[in-house]
Amino acid sequence: MKTIPIFAHRGVSKSCVENTMLAFKKAKAIGVDGIELDVQFSKDGVLVVFHDLDLTRLVGKRRNVADCSLEELKSFKLGSRLQRIFYRHQIVTLQEVLDWAIEEQIPLNIELKESLLFNEQSFRQFLKTIRVPNNSHFSSFFDRLLMIVKEERPEFETAYIVTKKFNWAAINEYHYFDVIHAHKKYYKRQYLKYCDEAQVGIRFYGVTGSEGFIKNPHPTVLGWITDYPDKVSKAQQIN
Repeated sequence: MKTIPIFAHRGVSKSCVENTMLAFKKAKAIGVDGIELDVQFSKDGVLVVFHDLDLTRLVGKRRNVADCSLEELKSFKLGSRLQRIFYRHQIVTLQEVLDWAIEEQIPLNIELKESLLFNEQSFRQFLKTIRVPNNSHFSSFFDRLLMIVKEERPEFETAYIVTKKFNWAAINEYHYFDVIHAHKKYYKRQYLKYCDEAQVGIRFYGVTGSEGFIKNPHPTVLGWITDYPDKVSKAQQIN
């Protein structure tokens, strides 16, 4: 049986506040193979780890991340209303996570969010000097951001997150990504065949551990991205 690397989606996000150092450290502690996280730009051009464009869900403020300075973002408490009362989970910068992940030798799946499109120069500048853990990669729904990664650092792996508009039959015509990321609903024979013929690997997100294909994955599958790393790990170990 082929064992596929497991990436914890936003860290251990089911028992910790997502995209926080606690969520990442817990993911490392339970033995995941990698961590998925999301990055946005602050108002002053610093890449911070946060999924949503706005702060409503996790901070309780109706403001966009891109409209706040790093100092402001660092002052906010993260989580549900009760979590914000009793704990002090904080937004972290991508650089802070990179420093930790390099020391811990844990790969990262760095998802580039929409706000980066509006600060291209700062993103390019960041890429010029960035160091990432071995076996890390950049993913995005936005092809322009992956193109920028390849222009500045062609040695970095890029992964395109596909939608229903993606032309699977024309995979070889795309030159800005190395790997595909897709929701588990796209785990279908024809799509996997296209990947196999193009020699392009694929990682699936949204897996929970209950899917039958986890026990006998297609050869093109390179990873699982999941909110349930423990369950997926157990499913892979079942003979």
